Amino acid sequence: MITVVLVRPETQENIGFIARAMKNFELDRLLIIKPGCDPKGERAMVVSKHAREILEKAAVKDYAYFSELKKNFDIVVGTTSVLGSDYNIPRTPLTPEEFVSKIDGSQNIALVFGNEGDGLSNDEIKRCNFVITIPSAKTYSALNISHAASIIFYELYKKFGQNKVNSHIERISKKQKEVMMQKIESIISGLQFTTERKKETQKITWDKILDQAMMSKREAFVIMGLFRKIDEKINKSSRR
Repeated sequence: MITVVLVRPETQENIGFIARAMKNFELDRLLIIKPGCDPKGERAMVVSKHAREILEKAAVKDYAYFSELKKNFDIVVGTTSVLGSDYNIPRTPLTPEEFVSKIDGSQNIALVFGNEGDGLSNDEIKRCNFVITIPSAKTYSALNISHAASIIFYELYKKFGQNKVNSHIERISKKQKEVMMQKIESIISGLQFTTERKKETQKITWDKILDQAMMSKREAFVIMGLFRKIDEKINKSSRR
């Protein structure tokens, strides 16, 4: 299930255009956080055309709700045109195609778009499980928010539109992923990293790897077996 989340949108026109694109690609759940305009105003309704009902039933929240997204969704996916370096792990993105290839339709996903002027801030990006970006010209990479949304919606529709969800593979839950991270953190604590910063970088990196892998329960079971063996070896060595 996909919920489109607009953070600090500035204009009724773009809100209306996004609602219209959602209708085009069979999406109907819209959440608007701290709008800078009336998100259900006359202009938004006019631009949305036959998607008025999406705007009418859209939830509108204050900014404090942004910090609740990870509690209320299995996966929070940010969008950005600003790419990070290898050292800026939170801004290391997937393409829309890569993102869609990793989901199976069973997850409750928040697809988050920043405002038209600034996009999502670094702090907001850090609160997402991972980010996606649309490859475009380096000379002018920023797309209009409604255009970017339409491209991502199209990729989702190609896979899931018209009842095409037929995957029989069960993915790991948020709780199972947390258990895996606890085991990884135990391994990291047992290894001799020279600084706390290096340990924290390991944790951040592994957290992102697990988010993006969206592995099956069977894959997680196999990997956890390996992690347990590594943890046992480390504990035995430390007792000698």
